Amino acid sequence: MMLSEAAPGKVHIVHGDILTYKMERAFPKHLQKKWEDDPPNVHIIGNLPFSVSTPLIIRWLENVSNRDGPFVYGRTQMTLTFQKEVAERLTATTGSKQRSRLSIMAQYLCTVQNRFTIPGRAFVPKPEVDVSVVHFTPLVQPKIQQPFKLVEKVVKSVFQFRRKYCCRGVEIMFPEAERLKKSEQMLMLADVDPTLRPAQLSILHFKNLCNAYRKMCDEDTSLFSYNYREELKQKKRTRKKGHLEQSEREDQL
Repeated sequence: MMLSEAAPGKVHIVHGDILTYKMERAFPKHLQKKWEDDPPNVHIIGNLPFSVSTPLIIRWLENVSNRDGPFVYGRTQMTLTFQKEVAERLTATTGSKQRSRLSIMAQYLCTVQNRFTIPGRAFVPKPEVDVSVVHFTPLVQPKIQQPFKLVEKVVKSVFQFRRKYCCRGVEIMFPEAERLKKSEQMLMLADVDPTLRPAQLSILHFKNLCNAYRKMCDEDTSLFSYNYREELKQKKRTRKKGHLEQSEREDQL
């Protein structure tokens, strides 16, 4: 409230949850610009709590992809704080140790810059880690032109086994019965070396993987709904049920 009192009529304070607040309604429509134009006179600046920073930036990146939420005004820029380790992942280059799912998801949609680091001692109460300030400017054209959920699934799957060859992560995108055949087909279509590690894959590699997966999904409409984790859970339930039935039979003997 001190801010609004110090600048009467110039600052509007809204108390709410950033995860649910509708920022597309927060600013006047005359601030909207075409996506191809320079960024609008709207800027998201935030000192994010560590507990929500990753899910929040993923949500905003999806908004960038869909050009909705705070990005209905155009290529709205963001300047946000993250735990230093998270900031390093967001800006990590191909082949670096910090290269991760976040690196790809942010960089295929935005120009991402790690501006500077603030030591933890500058905050009260003092956090146990340092904080970095990261700047995002949405790209006019994303580096991967596929739906956000498809890109997210491919990237998440590949980085599921970050210390193994990338082919291991590609495999889990397909049902067990056709896993080997389909994963080899996808890697061949994408012209990606199956023995590269996930961190060694460039944005171009992921673009090719996403395009190949999209082609395969168009040919088999049930493919995108396949969920590796759900298959594992179903196997565990089946094994558990089998063990229980076996125990019951033994009890009856």
